Amino acid sequence: MNPDDRPNPIPPNGNQNFRLAIARFFKFRENHTNFRTEIIAGVTTFMTMAYILAVNPAILSNAIFLESSGDLFGELVIATALSSAVATLVMAVTSNYPFALAPGMGLNAFFAFSVVIGLGIEWRVALAAIFIEGILFILLTLSQVRNQIIQGIPECLKHATAAGIGFFLAYVALSGDPATGGAGIIVANPVTITGLGNLREPATLVAIAGIVITSAAVARRITGALLWGILATAILGWILGVAPPPQGIAAFPAFPSHLFGQAFRGLAGIGSSNLWDFIAVTFVFLFVDLFDTIGTLAGVGIQAGYIRENGELPRATEALMADSIGTTAGAILGTSTVTTYIESAAGVAEGGRTGFTGVTAALLFVLSIFFIPLLQAVPGFATAPALVIVGVLMAGNVRRIRWDDPAESIPSFLTILVMPLSFSIAEGLAVGAIAYPLIKTFQGKARETVLTQWILAGIFVLRFVYMAVTPSL
Repeated sequence: MNPDDRPNPIPPNGNQNFRLAIARFFKFRENHTNFRTEIIAGVTTFMTMAYILAVNPAILSNAIFLESSGDLFGELVIATALSSAVATLVMAVTSNYPFALAPGMGLNAFFAFSVVIGLGIEWRVALAAIFIEGILFILLTLSQVRNQIIQGIPECLKHATAAGIGFFLAYVALSGDPATGGAGIIVANPVTITGLGNLREPATLVAIAGIVITSAAVARRITGALLWGILATAILGWILGVAPPPQGIAAFPAFPSHLFGQAFRGLAGIGSSNLWDFIAVTFVFLFVDLFDTIGTLAGVGIQAGYIRENGELPRATEALMADSIGTTAGAILGTSTVTTYIESAAGVAEGGRTGFTGVTAALLFVLSIFFIPLLQAVPGFATAPALVIVGVLMAGNVRRIRWDDPAESIPSFLTILVMPLSFSIAEGLAVGAIAYPLIKTFQGKARETVLTQWILAGIFVLRFVYMAVTPSL
């Protein structure tokens, strides 16, 4: 029995009643967790995701501005934080999962550089495309289509997705550019494509030191090891002058008046000249977000032990609806597609098992709008050690794949390989989903596949064909 759920011989006061109500609502006892674990998990998840508060506005500022790039940066920070908080809170309360959401990396770059700058679509119209995508997601979720897709993904690909996400997280963590605060342990190389970074680079050395510190804390089973690793690495970087220390602690935010509701104005800007581009862009946003989210829910759900033996994710409809509502709300607030974050695995690794982890992260997103100067000072290399350890934990899922069966091993290997190399969960899942029914058929075991798997394979093939004939998207 958890300490928070033990009978108390002393009549409970108001605070105890509140804690007991929270514990019952989020089912702490059934999930073998408690307040302390859930709060630490929520803080850890937030810390691994906090970079989005600076990175998302920086990317979107290239496309969303009034007179010059960057003049709406502050408003974009608020939009990012509030959309993340709303989506994460909905996920926590409705599904009771410890998953956090925020504007998706990659999707924000596609929004800014391909859609607005590349295709010349006005940014308000592009926000309207995100809004329509969110509405379509809600309809797909209500129709149970998205839930059927999760169940249709073979069990081996669910485990491969979890492992692939682990490698993806580690690759992202290690390959950050030290010029912008990243770890720089893995860097681009004109001869070998990638290679080992410059070990004389101060940020790289501090990141390596952080990995050692975090690994030691994990090995000693210290509670909150990942969070302490982030803080220790950041402080070490500040002390050594590798990263600038916080220039301030708090600042009062400005309401995003130039962003709020602009998606509705964008709907009015759709005409015959941009209608087909609008439809194409909406489709691409829909496709990538759909399978990014499904891949993340399947992968992190496996890691947390939520996926049942029949491949079903309990309360999948609620989780997918939270993602849909987050995207719709994000468009109204003025940011690109909101999606479930793979960094949620960091909180799961710290023991987070209920929506209270998400409530904690959501509250921190709200509070963060008052502490942007402090959060912006946490360099990217400080979160690298935590993400590497999460990668280690998630990679363990490969042992649940039957490597002696080509129908499992080949699609699973391709899924794991393509995710980090293509920098996309959706593309990795797509390759595996195409390969699985084909290999089964080559074995003469086509009867062991189900219709959903063939439909998914066909959709992914059409997606790749569409990408080939429409290179700008």
